[in-house]
Amino acid sequence: MGLFDGMMGNASEVDTKTAEKELKELLSNSENVEHAYKLIRDLFVFTNKRLILVDKQGVTGKKVEYHSIPYKNITHFSIETAGTFDLDAELKIWVSGNSTPIEKTFNKQLNIYKVQSVLADYVCG
Repeated sequence: MGLFDGMMGNASEVDTKTAEKELKELLSNSENVEHAYKLIRDLFVFTNKRLILVDKQGVTGKKVEYHSIPYKNITHFSIETAGTFDLDAELKIWVSGNSTPIEKTFNKQLNIYKVQSVLADYVCG
C-alpha cells in the first residue's frame, strides 16, 4: 500500500504473521491472529478469541490505543456499501453496554463483504 493509498483511506489485508509480531505483547499464549486489515495506520485484527482495533494517534503514530472486544460482546453489526458517487463503505459494530457503534470506513479497494463475512463467522459462530 503506497503513501497516497494510505492518505485516501484505502484498506488492505495484512499478513497475519506481521500483525502477530506487532501485537505480540497483547496476545495471550493461546491466541493467534487469523485475519488482519490495515486502514491508513490503524489495524483491524481478528484473533481466534477477540477483535482488536489498533488506533495509532498523533503525527508520529507513537501513541497507540488498543480496543479489545471479545466476540461474545458484539451485539450486532452492519455494513453500508459504497455507492456510485460515495466511494467509501462503512462497517458499524455495536458492543454490549454501549449505544454508539464503532465505525470503520473502507475504500472500495478492500471488499467490505469479505470483512463482514469474517466478522459474521466469529460473532455468529
